[in-house]
Amino acid sequence: MQDLSEEGASTLTVTIGENPPDRLDKALAREVPEEAALSRSRLMKMIAEGDVLRDGTPVTDPKAKVAEGQEYTLLLAPADDYHALPEDIPLTILYEDDDLIVIDKPAGMVVHPAPGTPTGTLVNALLHHCGDTLSGIGGEKRPGIVHRIDKDTTGLLVVAKSDRAHHGLAKQFEQHTVNRHYIALVHGTPDAADPRLRGTRGVTFEQGGILRIATGLARHKTDRQRQAVVWDGAGRHAVTRARVVESYGDAAALVDCWLETGRTHQIRVHMSHAGHGLLGDQTYGGRRKLSPKVVGEKAAALGNGFHRQALHAATLGFIHPVTGQEMEFESPLPPDMAELVATLQSAR
Repeated sequence: MQDLSEEGASTLTVTIGENPPDRLDKALAREVPEEAALSRSRLMKMIAEGDVLRDGTPVTDPKAKVAEGQEYTLLLAPADDYHALPEDIPLTILYEDDDLIVIDKPAGMVVHPAPGTPTGTLVNALLHHCGDTLSGIGGEKRPGIVHRIDKDTTGLLVVAKSDRAHHGLAKQFEQHTVNRHYIALVHGTPDAADPRLRGTRGVTFEQGGILRIATGLARHKTDRQRQAVVWDGAGRHAVTRARVVESYGDAAALVDCWLETGRTHQIRVHMSHAGHGLLGDQTYGGRRKLSPKVVGEKAAALGNGFHRQALHAATLGFIHPVTGQEMEFESPLPPDMAELVATLQSAR
């Protein structure tokens, strides 16, 4: 039973059903109706803040025992305004409904505000664009960021507008069921017949010549802005697969990469580990340069002077967390990568 007040706040009465989980937070997560859009993390925050009552008394222990038939009252405060400021920044929107929005992000845009970039981010732009259509993520009127791409990587992102969408999308990313393909331009051409590549730890080839890179990833020991490959159970498990779409002699290749896991800088670190760093990647690309003798003066100049890592989030597929509809989006190569590909093609 839900009692909506006219003051903006509301209450929700939840009755514990039969054979409940052994702790309050889990039991409430099971019993709260889906339309209330309260994730378990939101419920835990409400418990800690005294917004879950039994017989009028706050229950602040998420591990509290529950029993069938018990009633709990949840105090649902209106969503607070988010601390970041809305900014009128143009967005390329591929899809939007009440629960989520799919964006084609340009190069140079940071996804989330941080000490070094408090403004000009995707979140600032979404706060302006979405306005009052944000129903609250974790009690705040903010976009729900469930995955990110680097500042200078272009392409597709899905962002939650409601708590129920945020919870459902986050679960899909956690379970690695989201279909994400990236297009990259790399130095050299990955080849299953290359003995160097076959001898690289963590690198194997699957049927069809698909390159598989599996390592641990962790922060670099001396440069905290970088990620590094680690072994023996250290770091977070990361798996990338890649397929050569087009090669430009032995100088470079257009590669389709897809993620089994989604770690910070994963594709960039993994391709560098395999000896095929991304063109334009100042952090992981190494010192390799395109030779004018191999790809021509124009392609070499364009590739060696490429202003960012040549990486584009081209495909994004997921199940709509509210409607259950299968959704898939595609984004064409941005103009800078398309120009580089065309120049490399003409030099073959």
